Amino acid sequence: MGYPTLFRPLVVISSLAPLCMAAYPEVVNDSRCDCYLTNGSSENYFTTHKFFDFRNKVDQAKVPDIIGDADESSQADPTSDYLSSDEWSDYWGLQSWNNSGSLNTDVTDATVLMVHSPNNVYLEKNQDENANSKTYLTMRTARLDDFQTSCEFESIIQNYQYLSVRMYARTVGAPGAVTAMFTYRMPDDADDVAEVQESDLEIRTLDPPDSVQYTNQPSYTSMGLDVQDATRNVTIPEGRDWTNWAVYRMDWSPGKTTWYIDGGEVASISFQAPRDPSMLIFNSWSDGGSWTGNMSVGSEASLQIQWIELVYNTTGTPDKQTGNHRHMAAIHEREESDKREEGSCYNVCSIDQREETGTTTLLQGSAPRTIVSWVVVLCLALFAW
Repeated sequence: MGYPTLFRPLVVISSLAPLCMAAYPEVVNDSRCDCYLTNGSSENYFTTHKFFDFRNKVDQAKVPDIIGDADESSQADPTSDYLSSDEWSDYWGLQSWNNSGSLNTDVTDATVLMVHSPNNVYLEKNQDENANSKTYLTMRTARLDDFQTSCEFESIIQNYQYLSVRMYARTVGAPGAVTAMFTYRMPDDADDVAEVQESDLEIRTLDPPDSVQYTNQPSYTSMGLDVQDATRNVTIPEGRDWTNWAVYRMDWSPGKTTWYIDGGEVASISFQAPRDPSMLIFNSWSDGGSWTGNMSVGSEASLQIQWIELVYNTTGTPDKQTGNHRHMAAIHEREESDKREEGSCYNVCSIDQREETGTTTLLQGSAPRTIVSWVVVLCLALFAW
């Protein structure tokens, strides 16, 4: 049944207006956004957006020498003023723990002392030919005579309840290392494999350079048997590999985790998807075990990151947090709660439909003046017709 002639212009207008909005999104500040809508099969709404840009910090760029003493390495200071600033430390914590407690036990098959060091996270000048940034953040791991020096930073927010996180990154270096971006829920019983809640993006430098592994942990049972449904081994599309710069995206949403490379979906796992509030972790490491492999003495590998971006929701205040972690998480939760209590998601924004990295665009709400003008003109033309 067709529409009466009188209503045809209204039907056309209502169909075209959203298309105009999508084709010409308005770049806005986060203060204009009530929520953020992601694209893809894991499309979801989130309340908060953060962007960490490491591309133009030339005055902070310096490659520190590797510290050869394990204790001195773990106690090292941050390598730049930026990594000591509130901009960084309000959201990320550099780690200094080691795996000495699990060596020569049944917990892992690690054969090498691994020591996380703040000294291995630093800003570095981009020496690429035709470089697309001036600097990037490097996360280094290296094999020394007596131990493996490595690095990790974790989110101050430990109560993410779903998120979409992206990094523009690459992995370089010798076989025997793992670089990773993952969500993690601290189990109440560290020895209970079944309590693990974790979604991983992992690159192993002993694998072919076009191979990436995605997992909803645990990937093995307490008896040491593999859990096949937990893991996807993916070949990077279009003949590329992890030594090339690419946008790696992970969406943790209710009931599944989905991963993308350069905007294309490459894996999705519903089995064992995390359920409870979690933190976000980045690392570069090796322990000489069967998973990482054993790096040769004197060799190293790195995760290099130009930027990190995420949109997220949080819930509650986890009881596992202490000190500054609890203080900062409470601030983030209060900010997000204030936004939720406003009771609206009138201005819907996107970090996917845009031309410039790090910006947000308005999808729905206060329309750009130019679009409103064109819709008005179109309305008048259609009614005149």
